[in-house]
This record gives sequence, C-alpha cells and structure tokens, in this order.
Amino acid sequence: MHETARGTPLALIEFVNGTACCLTAPEGLALNQGITIGPDASPDVGNVLPLGRIPEGTLVSSVELRPGDGGRLAKSSGTSCMIVAHTPQGTEVRMPSRKSVYMNDKCMAMVGVVAGAGRTEKPFLKAGNAKRLMRARGRVWPITTGQAMISASHPHGGGRHKHAGKPTTVGRNTPPGRKVGMIAARQTGRAKRAIRT
Repeated sequence: MHETARGTPLALIEFVNGTACCLTAPEGLALNQGITIGPDASPDVGNVLPLGRIPEGTLVSSVELRPGDGGRLAKSSGTSCMIVAHTPQGTEVRMPSRKSVYMNDKCMAMVGVVAGAGRTEKPFLKAGNAKRLMRARGRVWPITTGQAMISASHPHGGGRHKHAGKPTTVGRNTPPGRKVGMIAARQTGRAKRAIRT
C-alpha cells in the first residue's frame, strides 16, 4: 500500500482473529506471505519478535523505543538497525546514525530492512514534482530569500546586488520585523574542524 507523504511502502497485515493493521514493509516481503508475531517467532524477514530473541548481526526495522509503543525507530525507506550484542544492560542496537544504544530486551522489532531504498536517489527533474511532494508534507515551498525581496518586504532586501548590507544575525530580544535571519545564532557558516595533535 502507498500512503500520501510517506516514502515507505506499507504492508496490510490481516490477523487470524479478523483484525488488521498496517506496518512498514521490509524488503523481500511478498503478497500473501505469512508472518509471525511474538517471542516464539523465527528470525525470518517480516516476523516481529522481541530484541532479546533476535540473533546478533540481524538487521531489524520498526524498533520500539519502549515496550508497547508500536515501533518508533528505523521506519524510513532503506533504513535498518543492527543487533550488536545481548548484555546484562539490555540489547545493544546500532542505529542508522551508527550510534550504539542499549535497549530493553522486551522491545519488539521487525526483522529486515525497510523497503524503498534508493528513493532519494531519483532526481525530481521538474519543479512541479518537488512542489507536490512539499505540499503533501505540509511544507512551505519554494522559499524566497530575504535578499531577493525589496527593502519594504524584508530587512535584507533592496539593492541590485545580492548582499544583505547588514549582519544577518540578530539578538534574542530583537523586536518583530527585524527578527529575521539567524536568530540568536551562536555561530554561522561551516563549523571549523578541531585540530588534533
């Protein structure tokens, strides 16, 4: 299934008791394929089981942050977490950001990588495609820079050259109308790398 403003395909799961729900579909899940949910399930693609029962080195998705919350982590297309180790502190899970965290063994997760990988590699080609995507996600697009406006519409506007003419950083207590640009910025531009000796 497809849902507006979501890049990940959904799988409609029908349970034996007649209820149904939608879950993020992992890669390799087929139509009419049976899946198992519970601590006794095998670690096959599509099955949902606790982190404490998943073997080390397995890629999982839709991981619960706390037991029973329904799955909060690794739900975007092409993402996954890896089970690193089972420790007394809990299950060590490597996040998509490469950071490792210890989670409750009772947190449920779906085995497999979320389908739809490579979605962001396709170019938009036309501005209309980007506009429809932004509209579906409720974003303001396109965004006009203040320097492109006239001075009556923006403090950075006016003049024929694209130069603000004044600092683009303003203080926290600046009055409305002037409070544009980098508000109470600690720094601007690219961060300087720390020199290690």
